[in-house]
Amino acid sequence: MLREPSVEDEDARREHRELQRLTHERIAHTNRIGSLLVMHNLRPGIVIGGRDWSKWWDAHQEQVPPLLRSEIERENARLKLVKDQVRAIESAHRKELAERKHPMVNELARLRAIGDKGAWVLVKEIFGWRNFSNRRELTGCVGLAPTPHASGSIDHEQGISKTGNRRARSVLIEQAWSWVRLQPGSELTQWFNRRFGGSGKRMRRVGIVALARRLAIALWRYLKDGVIPAGAVLKPDTGHA
Repeated sequence: MLREPSVEDEDARREHRELQRLTHERIAHTNRIGSLLVMHNLRPGIVIGGRDWSKWWDAHQEQVPPLLRSEIERENARLKLVKDQVRAIESAHRKELAERKHPMVNELARLRAIGDKGAWVLVKEIFGWRNFSNRRELTGCVGLAPTPHASGSIDHEQGISKTGNRRARSVLIEQAWSWVRLQPGSELTQWFNRRFGGSGKRMRRVGIVALARRLAIALWRYLKDGVIPAGAVLKPDTGHA
C-alpha cells in the first residue's frame, strides 16, 4: 500500500539528501584537482582539501602552467564552498541532536555501531513517519524483501527486490558491517558468523545483505517497543550497559 509522507515529513528529508549530494561533490572536486596535478607529476594525495592544502599549494603552484593553475584555483574555490556548506549542515545537525529535537534519532544512536548520520537517515527516511504492520512491510519498504518465484514444479528465491528506499537500504548495509565489528556479542553477529563467517568474500557480501534485513527489523522493534536487540550493548556515555 502506498503511504505518502506529509509535507513536513518530506521536507525533513531535504537536509540529509543535500548533505549526501554535497559529499559526492566534495569527493569529485578533490579527485579533479588531484588528476590535474598528476599531469605534472605532482601528487599531493590526502593534502587536497585538508588543513595543509593551502600551504602545499602555495609551495607548488609555480610548477603548474598558468591556465591550468587558474583552473585548479576555480576548482579549489568550488571545493571550499562545498566544504563550508557541508560543515554548516553538520553543525546544525549536531546542535539539534544535542538539544534533543529529534528523540528517535538520539534513541537509535544510543546503540553501539549506529552513528548519528546513519540514525538520522533511517529516522527521516522511514522510521520517523512510516507505521509498519509487520516485518514484511518494513523489509519491502527498504528493498530488502525476498522475491520468491513459483511456476509449476519450480520454486526458488530470486534474491532481494531492491525496489524500496535505496538511501535507507544503503545505510542499513553499511551499518550491518559496523554491527558485525562493534557488536560481536549480539545474536545478530553470532548468526552471521555461523552462517557466513568461514565463507569467501562473495558469500559474506550476500550474508551482509541478509544481516541488514534482520538488523532493520531489530531496529524497528527497538524504536517501536523499546526492545534492545538481543546481546547488543549501548554506548558507554548513555549510562546503560
